[in-house]
Parts: sequence; C-alpha cells; structure tokens
Amino acid sequence: MLQESWEFGPELRRRRMAAGLSLQQLGQRVHYSKSQLSKVERELKRPTPELARLCDTELGARGALTRLVPVRGSQPSLPGPESDDEVWLMQLRKDGSSSFQPVTRRDVIAAGAASALTLGATDPRVLPPVPGGAETLVEASRILFDQFRRLGQVSGPAGVLPSLIAQTHSLEQFARCSGPRARRDLLLLASRYAEYAGWMAQESGDDTAAIWWTERAVQLAAAGRDTVLAAYAQVRRSLISLYRGDVEDAAQLAEHALHSDASARVRGLAAQHLAQARAVEGDYDSCLRSLDRSRDLLERSCVETGQPVLGASHVPDVVSMFTGWCLYDLGRPREAAVHLDTETARIPAHAFRTRARYGVRRALAHAAAGDVDHACAITAEVLPSVRLIHSSTVRSDLHRLFRTLGRHARQRSVRALVPDLTDALTSRTT
Repeated sequence: MLQESWEFGPELRRRRMAAGLSLQQLGQRVHYSKSQLSKVERELKRPTPELARLCDTELGARGALTRLVPVRGSQPSLPGPESDDEVWLMQLRKDGSSSFQPVTRRDVIAAGAASALTLGATDPRVLPPVPGGAETLVEASRILFDQFRRLGQVSGPAGVLPSLIAQTHSLEQFARCSGPRARRDLLLLASRYAEYAGWMAQESGDDTAAIWWTERAVQLAAAGRDTVLAAYAQVRRSLISLYRGDVEDAAQLAEHALHSDASARVRGLAAQHLAQARAVEGDYDSCLRSLDRSRDLLERSCVETGQPVLGASHVPDVVSMFTGWCLYDLGRPREAAVHLDTETARIPAHAFRTRARYGVRRALAHAAAGDVDHACAITAEVLPSVRLIHSSTVRSDLHRLFRTLGRHARQRSVRALVPDLTDALTSRTT
C-alpha cells in the first residue's frame, strides 16, 4: 500500500501536465492548495483517498489514480458466529451506560453468578389458552418495535439497546412454549429485534457485538423458517466492512448476497452496498450499474405483511440518497450535493438520527465542492442532532468533514464552527 501511495505523485504530475493544467489550476478544481498538491507530487506528503478520487475525476483517469491510493482496513478481522448454551448478562449502571455479555452456563456457575440477585420471572409458562392471546402478544410486540425504532432516532444506542435485548429474550422464551403458529410469528419478530440490536451496537462503535446480534437474528429467523436474514446478514457485514475501510471484503459480501436466492429487497440492499464499494474503488460505470440494479430490485420488492422493513425506514428514496453518496466517493462532490440536498429535505422531521447522518454527508459534499460557507451552515444546523444520537458511524463522517474544512482554516465560517465541531467530535459516547 505504501509503495502504491508513493507512486501516486509522479503519476498525478504526468497526467496533470498532459491535461495542460498548472498546480494552481488543478488545486482550484479540487479545492486543495497549490502547496498541498506540490508536496503530494514531490512525494513529500502521502495522498488521501479523497484527493485521489477528486484528481481522478478532474483528469479523466477512469480510476487509475484512485487505484494507486487504495482504502485498506486497519482494524483486525471480525470474528465469525459462535453458538453455545449461553446465558445473557447485562449490566445497567447509574451513569446511564450499559454492557452486555453472552457467556456459557458453565462459566456462570464457575464464577458463582448463579447466586446473584435475580428477578422473580424465571418461569415464562405456556401462553394461556385465551382466544386471541397469542395474536395480541405478537401485535403488541410489533407495535412496540416501531416505537423502539422511533426512539432510536432521538437517542443514543445506550437508550434503546438494553430494552431491545430484553425484548428479544422475552419473545424467544414465549416462542419456546407456544403453539406452532404463534411460535413462528414470535421467532420472526424476535429476529427483527435482534437485527436492530445489531445496528444499535454498530452505532455504539462495537462491531463485534454488531456481528454477534446479526448472527443471532439469523438463527432466530431460521428457527421460524425464514431464510431471508441469512443473506441479509451478509449485507449488514458488508456495511460494517465499508465503515472499517475494508472495501474488498465489503464488495465480496455484497456480491454474494446479490447473487443469492434472497428476496428482492435484500438483494436490492446488497446492490447498494456493492455500488458504494465500487465508488470507493473509483469504478464509475460499475457503481452506476449496481445502483440501477438496486432500484430495479427494490421497486419489485414487497414487504412481508406484519414484518418490519429491513434496512433504512426513514429515507423516502434510498437509491437516490445512495447515489448522492456514491458520487461523492467517485470524486464528484458538486453532483453529490445536488442529490443529497434534494433527498435530505424529504427525511421526516422526527428522524433525527437519519437527518444527522445525511446532514453531515451533505455538508461534506458541499465542503469538498468548495461551498465552504454553506457547508459550515449545514454543519451548525445538524450538530445538535449529532450530539443527541451518539452515533459512531456518523462520527466517522464528521471526522472526514473536520479534515476537509481544515483545508480552509482561515475562512471566517470555519473558525466560528471549529469549537462546536471539536466538541461534537470529542463528546463521550456510551
């Protein structure tokens, strides 16, 4: 990777000269200073993937420059799924933080935890044979799930994870001692709770826990005779790999899910993540083909009656939104800003987490396009939501925005924003 990065400077200079552009002219187009580009060309400074994609687009390199600065994951690989006869231990602390740990029964007994304080609800019993009792339980739990999703839009992961874990456990236990029909409905609903717990775990910055809960969702769904989540788990892992910078792994997982026999919706979501991976690689044509395929699949998909929708539920046109973000990764920030402006305006007012995510990305696109004052205004507007939802994934985009605005540190709007932006980046996440 280091060797490839240092080959970038001479190749950038060769292509810039062939295009008849001076350092200052290219710098004005990609919104980098002449001195910064000069240091990159002279191999005194290592290029960033963002700079590579911007120069690639301006010089018509068709991915050649992008491939010289590949994105590589620096974190260790994630563990695979585990299965065991486990006991769930959850701690809720006075400061509002919490922790969750699955352990084996043997470990619990060895640690003497069996004598710890317990709730007096160790016998769930069979559901009472009251007409409509099981149906009411499923319906009430389904309504509750929607409320948890709504709560997740206005609070940090710590505000919803403990409840999601407890509800998953309760539904699983009810399913164990229910009739066949109610059992399936309860298991499928429990799988959706577990899947959402995985997303909240990722939002808290714990990728290992995110994978654990996603695999738990797959197991619960399989017990309910639903194989959809097995492919969707690969889609979720693909997203985790994208955030970790492991683009190759993300693309492979998305490809596998896309070519599976999963539902049209799951394959459509897989095509979105494949498009994003191709965008990061600088492959414009493959990216757009994947986006077109995603739209086609999602338009043909239908949500199973009574089941929560998989994937984003607060974005009216998720493909158009992803198109905007892909254009940013392809080094086309001005085009990206147009898409993100349009689609962000359509997000419901109560969806603070979603508005924070795409608000930061919208600001990042405008900043990369040189609209620095507008980017600062957008950021100032969205920072209260960022502080509210404590999202690890949003924070990663916020770091990118901070670095981009740092290239314009002397601009008045940037200087005014830096204290609040720094505070948002350093605030504690539980």
